Amino acid sequence: MDQEKIGKFIATVRKERNLTQEELALRLGVTNKSISRWENGKTMPDLSLFKPLCMELNITLNDLMSGEKVDEKEYQEKFEKNIVNTIDYSTKKMTKYSQVISLILIIFGLFISISAITIFPSESSWGSIYSIFGIIIFMIGIAKILKPIKWYIRLLLIIIIFTLAMGILLFTDYLNVKLNKEAPMFRIITTTTGNVIYYDTPFYDVYRCYFDEDNEYWTIEKNSKKTINDLINYCK
Repeated sequence: MDQEKIGKFIATVRKERNLTQEELALRLGVTNKSISRWENGKTMPDLSLFKPLCMELNITLNDLMSGEKVDEKEYQEKFEKNIVNTIDYSTKKMTKYSQVISLILIIFGLFISISAITIFPSESSWGSIYSIFGIIIFMIGIAKILKPIKWYIRLLLIIIIFTLAMGILLFTDYLNVKLNKEAPMFRIITTTTGNVIYYDTPFYDVYRCYFDEDNEYWTIEKNSKKTINDLINYCK
């Protein structure tokens, strides 16, 4: 659709009917700015306003979509062309809205994940719950953006991106344990016995010896099975 041509046509017909932009806006339930943007060719009226606009201007939908009064001899040809243009316009508009929603979901998901890591103390399980929830929202946004791609390629990309996102979360958590001496947020179990607190995570074990004492120290090791006796005798 030629937005500029249609906009000029709306302005011309409006003036022929002795209507101001304010009067037309009031009848259609829109703002003066909306009418101005239509007539300048910057935007198009919403599809729901096509019929009311045509009624107010006393023109046909075919006239509006063509941006001119359609001759009876060309009516059928113009009508078919305008139907195709309208469908194309609607599709592009829906795609644009979908992309905006996808971007909002991606940003919102990242915001939740980052906030969960920085706000909640590492001892709280809520940090891991909210960060994973944020990643899920992030992935929904990614999936919507990738929708035009073939399903098997889209599935592969989603798996890769989700793996990378979770990997970043887990690696960040590991660095926080190693550098800041804080409990891992993504832990499976926490066991306190004797003078040691044991944190079992999916990829490594953390031992906090002599916790809350002056000689407290932390140790990170590969995953291994340890009994209660092993834990009691772990700190030396």
